[in-house]
Amino acid sequence: MTVAHDVKDLELATGGRYRIDWAGQEMNVLKQISERFAEEKPLSGVRLSACLHVTTETANLMKTLQAGGADVVLTASNPLSTQDDVAASLVVHDEIPVYGIKGEGKETFYKHIHAALDHKPHITMDDGADLVSTIHKDRQEALDEIIGGTEETTTGVIRLRAMANDGALRFPVIAVNDSATKHLFDNRYGTGQSTLDGIIRATNILLAGRTVVVAGYGWCSRGIAMRAAGLGGNVVVTEVNPLRALEAVMDGYRVMPMMEAAKIGDIFVTATGDINVIDEPHFALMKDGAIVCNSGHFNVEINLDALAAMAGGPPNLVRPYVEEYKLGGRSVYVLGEGRLINLAAAEGHPASVMDMSFANQAMAAEYLMRNVEKLQTQVYTIPEEVDMEIARLKLLGMGIRIDNLSDEQEAYLNQWREGT
Repeated sequence: MTVAHDVKDLELATGGRYRIDWAGQEMNVLKQISERFAEEKPLSGVRLSACLHVTTETANLMKTLQAGGADVVLTASNPLSTQDDVAASLVVHDEIPVYGIKGEGKETFYKHIHAALDHKPHITMDDGADLVSTIHKDRQEALDEIIGGTEETTTGVIRLRAMANDGALRFPVIAVNDSATKHLFDNRYGTGQSTLDGIIRATNILLAGRTVVVAGYGWCSRGIAMRAAGLGGNVVVTEVNPLRALEAVMDGYRVMPMMEAAKIGDIFVTATGDINVIDEPHFALMKDGAIVCNSGHFNVEINLDALAAMAGGPPNLVRPYVEEYKLGGRSVYVLGEGRLINLAAAEGHPASVMDMSFANQAMAAEYLMRNVEKLQTQVYTIPEEVDMEIARLKLLGMGIRIDNLSDEQEAYLNQWREGT
């Protein structure tokens, strides 16, 4: 009997299985954790509801959690990020309930969120904090069962810290995004490569010689700027944080306000986690043919309502994931409906870098179970020793060896008397 689900087509399952296995070959850390989980069963009896991008990498995480004994349900964390063949494979081959269809509307998206919460989870696993916010706003009866949650991305952590500061958060959540083995690699190298992959797949344009405007200079934006420059783009960074702006300058990029960048940019990429980063005044200054896209979690960074009002109506779809807004004699092109371009038009981050991110998710779930009596209602970061263990396992899987401190060196670092 097939488990409960709402996916596009179960006939896609075989192709999904091949792709899941392909990604799994690049996820050596998660494989090692999965093997241990299968023996120790640290999540035995745990109901876990996950709201994540339904991708091949996520599938390998779900199988790891299942190996650890968890009763898992997965729902999509973005209307355009689901890989339909992967969703089908998890249902057919792994008997994991999945709720996600690429291109689903907002009503269906939230219907799926509620379906995941009908599972009565002990642990939530979020990418953007939609499960947690829905519980606190609409499904407070679920709080009776929940012991804690985990959060994957910067935007979700921002929301959770706001909830904690308001005294609204009702259970502990581990901010996986704050782990060094997550944001230093996933956010920087994963977002950098996959964002440019999405832009190129959607448009087939040459980046060399183009002016690429990157909004923000957090870890995701650093990766985007680095990869755009590597492809020959002339990178401009916009920022509101003086320290990050200074870093961008010293990294060799031009830094200026968005109102100035709007006049010269060929391609605009937002990755800030904030609202209306590109707004009506900026659209008014853009050159004909400007391309605008977003790599932040929510589709609020580009003010599409303002752009539609300026265009006098909805856009024309000129290529898959490319919409043209006519502004008098000019055209502005928006990619992927302003949603995550790396998942809307491409396949998201490469499996090798998601290996560490999802290792953090698996170990965060285990940490919650082992420390449930100690944790308070706040946002936590995974302990440094867990972070270091993930890095150690990654190096091991890559066949890379490093030095160890000698006893003499260890002793020197732990004393204060010796100086010049």
